[in-house]
Amino acid sequence: MRNGGEVIVEYLVRERVPYVFTLCGHGNVGLLDALYDRTDAIRTISTRHEQTAGHMADAYFRVAHRPVATLTSCGPGSANLPIALACAFMDSSAFLAITANIPTSQFNRAAFQETYRHFQADFPSVVQPYVKRSWQPTRCDMLPTALRQSFATMLSGRPGPVNLDVPFNLFKEPADVDVPDPADWRLGVSSRSGGDPDTVRRAVDLLTRARRPVVFAGHGVTLSEAGDELTALVQRLRIPVVFAPNGFGTLDMADPLALGWVGRNGAFPANEAARTCDALLAIGVRFDDRTSSSWIPGYSFNIPPTQLIHVDVDASEIGRNYPVHLGIVGDARTVLRQMLDLAEPERVDAAAREAWLAEVAKARAAWETFVAPGRESDAEPIHPQRVIQSLRAVMPDDGIVLPDVGVHHNWMIQFWKARRPQTLLNTWGFGAMGFAVAGVLGAKLAAPDRPCIAVCGDGGFMMRPDVLCTAVEYDIPAVWLIWNNFAYGAIRDIQHGLLAKREIATSFVRERDGQLVNPDFVALARACGADGLRVERAKDLAPAIETALRAGRPFVLDVHVDRDIRPPSVGTWELPPLPYGEPVFGHRRLPDAR
Repeated sequence: MRNGGEVIVEYLVRERVPYVFTLCGHGNVGLLDALYDRTDAIRTISTRHEQTAGHMADAYFRVAHRPVATLTSCGPGSANLPIALACAFMDSSAFLAITANIPTSQFNRAAFQETYRHFQADFPSVVQPYVKRSWQPTRCDMLPTALRQSFATMLSGRPGPVNLDVPFNLFKEPADVDVPDPADWRLGVSSRSGGDPDTVRRAVDLLTRARRPVVFAGHGVTLSEAGDELTALVQRLRIPVVFAPNGFGTLDMADPLALGWVGRNGAFPANEAARTCDALLAIGVRFDDRTSSSWIPGYSFNIPPTQLIHVDVDASEIGRNYPVHLGIVGDARTVLRQMLDLAEPERVDAAAREAWLAEVAKARAAWETFVAPGRESDAEPIHPQRVIQSLRAVMPDDGIVLPDVGVHHNWMIQFWKARRPQTLLNTWGFGAMGFAVAGVLGAKLAAPDRPCIAVCGDGGFMMRPDVLCTAVEYDIPAVWLIWNNFAYGAIRDIQHGLLAKREIATSFVRERDGQLVNPDFVALARACGADGLRVERAKDLAPAIETALRAGRPFVLDVHVDRDIRPPSVGTWELPPLPYGEPVFGHRRLPDAR
């Protein structure tokens, strides 16, 4: 006999879940009690906010590609979680969100913290848009089925978070049930489906015959761990690669074939190649507005006349935003292996391919000439590009960087060169500030022997400063590089660039005298038991980052960055009905764009 809490914990142990990230409440103390007895097999990390727990779990999966669990209490405890669930769901990242609810005997009686005015104990409706599935077992004998189905759903096909909503009484009621062994249910089950062989053959033939082919690598390549296959295919057929941010590093971005991010603030050679290619192999991408310049033809893409081959494990993404010449539903790694079996480099028109690569190299050279001054600038406040250059110079190739949401994120993905997959973790689909601030703790727990640093704005850091307490409590030596520009800088840039250049509610300014103000972030770090340095000169930045990474303890870098230098656009972005802007560098829309 076990109680329901013990059933849940035993199943988590059998699934080899290493952590439960939690915040206590009266609704979940029964499961915390069961976790106490299994500290030998599963570690409980207590956070100061439930959103922090969720972002930690999300980032852990992005690094380890295996899930952990969160545990939150009923009412406001679990209501703090949807932002983190949405980030994970939109970016196909997985974790098990265990939420507590009121006892079943009190359903629909307006018990403390019950959501009941539309349906009894109705928390699953709160998270329905942001999870693959929600389960609410109401008897202990329902727990084994709900648990095994939760993990199967979470990890099959396109990954995503799931919710297990458990009434309080189930944690302590006895359960005469068997705890299933996951291997008995999922041994031999694979989600790595291949594409239709005939369609794959036609796709390879198109890429081989194309005069100007491009590969667009997205998060699906990362999730499928298909970097080796992608690298082999593009090197065999000599095809340049552009990236969505969560596909960074699936081809070493120092490779001559790697052109960088395609999009409104992408790299010029990536946009130039993507918009002028005659065949585009897109793998595991959604063609969102930021990578596609708001789908306006001729800036980032020009489909058609470009012939699109779209590969995705989720059939609903194929053809969502662009007409497809060939659509292949399948796992990225499996399909790439199918393509490799058919790829014959001798069939490629060598002269045409070299001419295409020469065009790409010319675009790269022009871009490098344009951006070189910022990379080496010694200006004060520090030039944004110099921050990226200094961080890249210090971080090892396997180091993990988490850019948060803000203007710094635009700079990071425009200039960062990831050498390996799963080393640049972005919240791309939902874009919640605080993701990296908290997520860096989960990344560090997933990769304790690798340096992990969050690059976060001053605004974003203040959304989740509680992370310092958790890092100190559990001795997690994460680093936060705070991009201090005294503003919600990305929105301030919109006010200046798309509106009437009038600021309101975006700068951190004292109303009575107009003085820019922010906390003393170093003092804040030290008050929490962490360490910190303020950096105001470019020449001090790289040594300060080295000091933080060597410290072996939680560390904050307060880096003062020029607030009035904006990332150079090479595409565009539209917020209808506002007019969209033309690129700062590069070409305007193609004359023949439809």
